[in-house]
Amino acid sequence: MSFSVRHRATAEVSHGAASRPPRGILVTGAAEVATLAGGLRRGGAQDDPAIAAPGTAVACLEGRIVAVALEAAAREALAAALAEIGAPPDACDVIDATGGTVTPGLVDPHTHLLFAGSREGDVVLRQRGAGYLEILAAGGGILATVAATRAASDAQLLAHGRRWLDEMLRHGATTVEAKSGYGLDTATELRLLAIAGQLAAEGPVDVIPTFLGAHAVPAEVRAAQPDPAAAAEAHVRAVIDEQLPAVVAQGIARSVDVFCEAGVFSPDQARRILQAARGWGLEIRLHADELAPSGAAELAAELGALSADHLGCPSPAGIAALVAAATSARPVVAVLLPTVPWFLGLELREPARDLIEAGVPVAIGTDFNPGTSPVPNLQLAMSVALLRLGLTPAEALTATTVNAAAALGLADRGTLEPGRRADLVVWDVPTHAQLPYWAGADLVRVVIAGGRAIAGGRPIEGGATPST
Repeated sequence: MSFSVRHRATAEVSHGAASRPPRGILVTGAAEVATLAGGLRRGGAQDDPAIAAPGTAVACLEGRIVAVALEAAAREALAAALAEIGAPPDACDVIDATGGTVTPGLVDPHTHLLFAGSREGDVVLRQRGAGYLEILAAGGGILATVAATRAASDAQLLAHGRRWLDEMLRHGATTVEAKSGYGLDTATELRLLAIAGQLAAEGPVDVIPTFLGAHAVPAEVRAAQPDPAAAAEAHVRAVIDEQLPAVVAQGIARSVDVFCEAGVFSPDQARRILQAARGWGLEIRLHADELAPSGAAELAAELGALSADHLGCPSPAGIAALVAAATSARPVVAVLLPTVPWFLGLELREPARDLIEAGVPVAIGTDFNPGTSPVPNLQLAMSVALLRLGLTPAEALTATTVNAAAALGLADRGTLEPGRRADLVVWDVPTHAQLPYWAGADLVRVVIAGGRAIAGGRPIEGGATPST
């Protein structure tokens, strides 16, 4: 079955369905059901997708998983749950997954979803040997995206977000983290977070907003403070004193991130921002050691951040700090973004095997952004992790489900277990091992996102059973 999504139309139908009586969903007949049950995985456990017994079905009702059991038991559990809410036992949509694989919905733990414009010109400049400063001088780079994003209307940014969420959903992502960071001034940062919040409310993809005001030093601050160190410090003060209080008052962002890298923001500056964010009750995350050791991995472990992201070049001390944190009450998830060096043509490879073998929980994200990873396909990121980082198919699935959910502080998804959010995917392959094997292919048969089944761009309702 070909699969396409019309995000806005689906959202409108879904909202209109709120007044209809609840219906259950039963997914049956799968060749394989990978449950990922058991929570955050470390070490050798990351290679265990927790395959259910043959004949297992998944039952869902009112946005939650009711049962993951042999079909007869799953039907019985769903009928009992329907009876509890006064619904007839046949108020159920059956999804025939014959020959396919069922997994939790994929979770993309690191994207820069909202921006305007594109930077294909940067690619050509890099091919000709231009460095970062030369690209900036030619009108490219992150500040070009900031200018375009500030100039874009809310309607344009919403249309952009819907388009790319549709693309992500087509490849199995049901939860997507979305950073701000292409505004850099208070007004635009708040606009980006508000739009992320609106997209989350529309669904079907659940959008998790993150504030990234410390993504770069804006052009107007650079102009006012010609000394780079003074400019960076001035922006840090603005983030702490002006932007963070406004973000907290808005009440949309769930976490705060900082780009901690040589030439951007130092570990000391990142520490001050993140400690201020925690003081406001926000979770903290960190862009860490993307291109050179900066002390950011150590800082993530010190502060108990949800995640340390990128980790292209962590120091031995940084890896040791993440290893120590892995056995603590607040393990830091290493979010690797392998499509970045791949897209940039770099030989750099994140130390995935070292991290996994040392017991650090690893997740994989796309880092979807216009400059260094215009990749909206998390399944493709799984393939790159397989081929460049040496992850097994099961490790790649763990890294894009249960461990990715943990990187966002979300304990209600990423596994197929009773009580969890009803996010799952029926893939048109007989085993999870083929998900990264068919690199970039359109393998999704049906997505269930927050309990809403979507196939062929339409919600499945009224007892429909999609053919396979």
